[in-house]
Amino acid sequence: MDLNTVRQVRSPSSAEEVADWPAGHAWLSGGTWLMSEPQPGIDTLVDLNGLNWPALMASDAGLEIAATATIGALAAFSAPSDWTAAPLLRACAHALLMSFKVADVATVGGNICMSLPAGAMVSLTVALEATYVLWPRAGAPRTVAAADFVTGNHANVLAPGELLRAIHVPAASFKRRFALRRASLTKLGRSAALLIGTSGPNGDLLLTITASTPRPVQLRFAAMPGAEEVQAALAAAIPADGWFDDVNGTPAYKRHLTVHFAEEIRAELAAGRRDA
Repeated sequence: MDLNTVRQVRSPSSAEEVADWPAGHAWLSGGTWLMSEPQPGIDTLVDLNGLNWPALMASDAGLEIAATATIGALAAFSAPSDWTAAPLLRACAHALLMSFKVADVATVGGNICMSLPAGAMVSLTVALEATYVLWPRAGAPRTVAAADFVTGNHANVLAPGELLRAIHVPAASFKRRFALRRASLTKLGRSAALLIGTSGPNGDLLLTITASTPRPVQLRFAAMPGAEEVQAALAAAIPADGWFDDVNGTPAYKRHLTVHFAEEIRAELAAGRRDA
């Protein structure tokens, strides 16, 4: 879509060149959402592509993902053989409602900063206990836990002009066992519920609930819980009015999916623990 209110496109070679942030400015990376609908409040785009951040950097510490890395590149990443949870990268990329053409342009950071309940890059990074590096327009960079970044539907902790620079996923998170469940009203539709469970060698359980709630909800159990313990924890963490209501499903439908998937994930990871 033509953005007929845009009068200027800035292409800085470093983020430091963008010292101020007047009303009407917007960061541009993949641009798949910016170009999808009118943006009457935007008159200046600040293009991040000239910053040339390395897309994906793997090390013994884990994986650093540039905010400008494309979702397609993340899905195609070849992980070390002992990163047992690495298939989540592709699974979450495929959970998004997009064609392969869009996946090769849309960015990981863009999906996170949109902060939609069905944003699967949020689901992925929260489940893998990632941290985000944020660059404000003034002041020192700050680091926030992925689980604390999204505050509601299309809402997050970013200050005006603040930039998501990178996402760091620790290697330990990749070395956990995992189970994923997802549902949508149509075969290729937006997620109505997306749940990810991970478990480590000590048999713990980390359950991440997204899409069915306005922001991610995470339940942590020091040891593999029973079915009743998980259901009680869900009821305590998500109040009756805490389910996301939109065209992709009613709150009752999303609650039903979440409760059902939570038990499937718990049972799958518990069985794997017994067989280990």
